[in-house]
Amino acid sequence: MSFMVIEKMRSWVSSENGATAIEYGLIAAGISVAIAAVVWALGDDLLALFTQIETALAG
Repeated sequence: MSFMVIEKMRSWVSSENGATAIEYGLIAAGISVAIAAVVWALGDDLLALFTQIETALAG
């Protein structure tokens, strides 16, 4: 019985699935921060651009 527990612990410790998920989470968080920074920096310009597009589509 204790041998099975030790083997399960070894396989759990050597597993890299959790580390990969954390890495993907960190990448997604970094991309989100970059997008938020760009939108924050260019917010007024983007608003003006979308207003022009809305006016052009309205006729």
